[in-house]
Amino acid sequence: MKIKFSDNLEYQKDAINSIVNVFQGQNIAQDNFTVSVQEINVGFFENELGIGNRLDIPKEEIEENINNIQVDNALPKTNFKDKTLNLSVEMETGTGKTYVYLRTIFELNKNYGFTKFIIVVPSLAIKEGVYKSLEITNEHFKRLYENTIYNYFIYDSLKLEQVRSFATSSNIEIMVINIDAFRKSFVDPEKESTANIIHRVNDRLSGHKPIEFIQQTNPIVIIDEPQSVDNTPKSKEAIASLNPLAILRYSATHKEKINLVYKLDSVDAYEKELVKQIEVISVMPKDSSNNPYVKLTSVSNTKSGISAKVDIDVLDKGKIKRVTKTVKKGTDLAELTGRELYDGFIIDEIYCEKGKEYITFTSNDILIEKGETYGDIDQDELKRVQIRKTIEEHLDKELKLTKEGIKVLSLFFIDRVSNYRDYDEDGNLIKGKYALMFEEEYKKFIRKPKYNTLFMDVDIETIAEEVHNGYFSIDKKGKITDTKGNTQADEDAYALIMKDKEKLLSFDTKLRFIFSHSALREGWDNPNVFQICTLNEAKSEIKKRQEIGRGLRLAVNQKGERIYGHDINTLTVMVNESYEEFVTNLQKEMEDEEGIRFGVVDKFIFSNISYEIAEGIKAQVGSTESEKIWSFLKEEDYIDSKGNIKEKLKLDLKNRNLRLPEEFKQIEPMAVEKLTRLAGDLNNIKDGSKKREVHLNKEIFLGPEFTDLWNRIKYKTTYSVDFNSEALIDECVKAIGEDLRVSGSKIEVIKAATKIAEEGVTAKQTDRSLVGISEKVDLPDILTYLQNQTNLTRKTLANILIKSGKLEFFKLNPSKFMQEVAQIIKRTLNGFIVDGIKYEKIGDEEYAVQEIFKNEELYGYLTEDILESNRSIYNYVKYDSNIEKTFAEKLEDNQSVKVYAKLPRSFKIDTPIGEYNPDWAILIEKDGEEKLYFVVETKGTDQISLLKDSEKAKIRCGKKHFEALNTNVGVAQASSYEGFVSDYVYV
Repeated sequence: MKIKFSDNLEYQKDAINSIVNVFQGQNIAQDNFTVSVQEINVGFFENELGIGNRLDIPKEEIEENINNIQVDNALPKTNFKDKTLNLSVEMETGTGKTYVYLRTIFELNKNYGFTKFIIVVPSLAIKEGVYKSLEITNEHFKRLYENTIYNYFIYDSLKLEQVRSFATSSNIEIMVINIDAFRKSFVDPEKESTANIIHRVNDRLSGHKPIEFIQQTNPIVIIDEPQSVDNTPKSKEAIASLNPLAILRYSATHKEKINLVYKLDSVDAYEKELVKQIEVISVMPKDSSNNPYVKLTSVSNTKSGISAKVDIDVLDKGKIKRVTKTVKKGTDLAELTGRELYDGFIIDEIYCEKGKEYITFTSNDILIEKGETYGDIDQDELKRVQIRKTIEEHLDKELKLTKEGIKVLSLFFIDRVSNYRDYDEDGNLIKGKYALMFEEEYKKFIRKPKYNTLFMDVDIETIAEEVHNGYFSIDKKGKITDTKGNTQADEDAYALIMKDKEKLLSFDTKLRFIFSHSALREGWDNPNVFQICTLNEAKSEIKKRQEIGRGLRLAVNQKGERIYGHDINTLTVMVNESYEEFVTNLQKEMEDEEGIRFGVVDKFIFSNISYEIAEGIKAQVGSTESEKIWSFLKEEDYIDSKGNIKEKLKLDLKNRNLRLPEEFKQIEPMAVEKLTRLAGDLNNIKDGSKKREVHLNKEIFLGPEFTDLWNRIKYKTTYSVDFNSEALIDECVKAIGEDLRVSGSKIEVIKAATKIAEEGVTAKQTDRSLVGISEKVDLPDILTYLQNQTNLTRKTLANILIKSGKLEFFKLNPSKFMQEVAQIIKRTLNGFIVDGIKYEKIGDEEYAVQEIFKNEELYGYLTEDILESNRSIYNYVKYDSNIEKTFAEKLEDNQSVKVYAKLPRSFKIDTPIGEYNPDWAILIEKDGEEKLYFVVETKGTDQISLLKDSEKAKIRCGKKHFEALNTNVGVAQASSYEGFVSDYVYV
C-alpha cells in the first residue's frame, strides 16, 4: 500500500503560504540565474558555471511582508535586521511538518524560480525520515506540479559527484545533510575525518572544495529541528558557511523563534483534531512498602551545601506515604521516615558530577544513581503488566478498527537490546525476557473468545512469534547492540525501519508489535501507532513529548487515506508513574519547549479575529487593535503586566459582565469566547467585591457577657486513664477478626483520558484495576512497631496477635498487616480510654484569652464562607459548612442568645487520641432570668453513634473535660439550631 497525501488541508496551505508570501514582489526567474566563476572570484574552473538562487526584493519590502503575515496569523511583529533572512514555522509533531516544507520547495520554485535547497537535520534517524518522505511523496508532487523535474539525495562524502550535479543542474535540487557532516570541521579543521571532506580540496572536483560548489548556489537552507541543529556558535558558523539565500526553520519546539511567521502548537493541533488524542495508562505499585524504598530524583551543589532529593516511604498518621524529601550527608532515613525498616540508611556520599550523580550510605554498600530505585517491587513484574496492558489495548482497538480497514500498531521502547534479543554461550540469537513475556501474554489473550474474530485463520501456536520484531543497530561483528543513535550501525537500523514504514500499514504484513531502542525516539513515526509502551530501565528519562510524538500522526486505512476524528484516533501511552504526574510533566514540557503560556492573555491573541465591515467584506482586528484590547484589560485590572488572568476577569466572565469599549463591540463575543477558554474552570471563582476582613468586635469581646462566658470555659485540665487489659485484648481480637483486610502487594492500573486546552493539560480517570503480584520480603519486628504505635506492652500485643489467628496475613504483606492491625488496636483502645478517662482541673491554670482570640488577618467572602454578625465576638462569623452557616444564622436571629463565639482552632483540649477543638461557645438567657452556658459541636447528625470513632471519642472526652471544671457548662451535639434548643435548652 501507499500513503496518500492530501493537497487541500487548510492549515498546511497556511503554513506554506506563510513562507511563500514573504517573497512577494520577487521577480519570477524566467531563466536560471548564472554566475561566472571569475565574477564571484571563487576560483572554480575558468569557464565553469554554477546555477543558483537570486533575491532581488528589497529588505524593507521583505520586512513588510513578514509583518503582514504575522498580523494575519496572530503573531508578534518582528524586525528583519539580520544579514541572512531567517524565518520560523512552528508545527506540532504529527501534523505534517516535513510535508509542508517539502511542498514549500515546489511553491517557491513555481512562484519565484528558486531551485537549490538544502535540508539540514540533527540526527541519522531524522535524515532517514526525510529521505523516506521524499520517496513516498514523489508521485504526489509529480502530479501536483505537472511532472516538474527534481532530484534529491543524501549527502555522502564518498559520492562528491552529487555535489557537482547539485550546483550545476538547472532543475530543482534537494540535498539532505546531517549537521555533523560539516560542523565538526569548525571544531578541529585539521582532523582527518569524513566530516571535514566537505571543506577539503578534492582532486575529483579538479582541486576545489565541495563546500565551494554549495556556496555558489546561494541555497535556501531548511533546518529540521533547529533547536538541535544550530544550537551552538560553531553550528551557526557551519550553517553560515553554506552561504544561504534564506534559512527556513521548522520545529514543534523552537528555542529561538526568529521571525516566526506561522504557529500550530499542541493546543491548536489537539483542538482541531489534527493529531491523536492521548490516553494514559498508569502502571504503579500499590500496598508495596515492605522494603526500604529509595529513589534518587536529583542532587544539588549550591552555596548552602550539597543535598539530594529522594523519594521514600514515610509513616504518617499510621499510613505509609511516598513523598519527596531533601537529604544531606548524615541524614538518617529511619528517623526521617519514622520506620525502623530504614535502619542503616544514613546518607554518606552525595556525588554531583553531571551524568554520574549518585548517593551512598554509611552502613551498607548500596549505591543509587540518579533516577534509579532501590527496594521497589520486582521491576519485571511491572514490565510484564505494561506489556500485558499494551497487548490488551492493542487487541481491543483491532476489534474496532480492523473493520474500518485500519491496521493497529504498537511500539515498545527499550533501553537495553539484550532484554529483547540476546545471545547464548555459542553466539546464537535467543529471545530476551521482554520477548518471552510478550509471547506468553499474547498467547493468553488470543485464546479468549472475545478475540476469536481476529484469529480465525491463523495458527495460534506460531502467530505470537510472527506479530513482533525488533529494529536495532548491528555492530561490526554482525551482532545487535545498544547505541546512542549516532553511528553508522544506527543509520542502517533507521534505514530498515523507514523502508518498512508503509509495509507495516498493510494487513498482509503480520508484524504489529515493534520493539526498538529508545534512541529511535526522534525521527521515526508511523500513523498507525496506537499504543506506546516504554520499558525503560530506572534511570532512563524520555521526555513526554518525545514519547508521544512517535504516535501522534492521524491513522490511515488500507487505501492509504488519512482518517480524521478523535473517535478513531486515540493514542494510549503506558507509563510507570501516576497519570497526574504524566500530565503535569507534559504541560511543563509544552511550556518550556513551545513557550506556551497556559492561562495567559497574549497581546496579539485577538489580532486574527475576523469580522464583517460590509456585506460580504471581512476584516481582521490586527496587532495594533489587539494590543489596545489587551491594554484595556490591564487598565481594568483584569490581567497583570504579564498577561496573567486575575480573579476579577474570571468573575465577570462567569457572570457574563465583561464589556469591551464601544469600538470593539462587534468582536466582543469572539473576544469573550477566547478569554473564557483561557480562563479555564470558572465554577470556583469568588467575588472579590464581597471579600471582607474578619476581626474582633472589641465592644462585645470585652463586654461582661462574653467575659462571664469565657470565665466558665477558660480553665485547663489533665487526665488519667484506667481500663481492664484482658477486656481490651478480647475486644481487639474480636475487632481484628471482623475488620482486618489484608491482601498481597499489587500493581494498580489506572486509565485516564487527557485534554489539552488553552487553560492547561488535564486528565480524568476512566478506569481502574488491580493486578496481584508475589513479593519476597524479610519479616520486620512487628511487636516493636505496634508498641511504638499504641504504647501497649509487648506481652499485651503478643496476646492480641496470637489470639487473633491472623498471623498468616503478616507473611503475605507485612507492612500492610502492621498498619491495619495498629489502626484497629488504636481504634479499640480509644473506646476503652474514653470509658476509663478521668479529667481533673489544674488549679487556676487557664487558656490565655489574648492568645486564643488574637486579632489575626482573616478574610472571607459574603454568602460563601462568612456572614455578618451582631452577637458574635467577631464582626463576621467564618463558617466551614452549610450546617455551621445555618446554625450561626439562627444564633444571630434569636433574641435569647446574648453572645457566642466560633472557637478558634487554637482552643484545644488534650485527649489521649489527639487534640479536640469544639465548634461554639454560647451564652443563652432563658425566660429573661437564668443564664445557660454551652459548648456546642455541630455535626451532620444529632446521634453521636453515627459519627466516626475518633469524633465520638473526642466529643466524649470534651464532655468529661467540661464536667471536671464544675462551672455549669453544658456540652451539646447538634445538627441544627432547632435540635439544639429542643434537646438542651428546653429539657
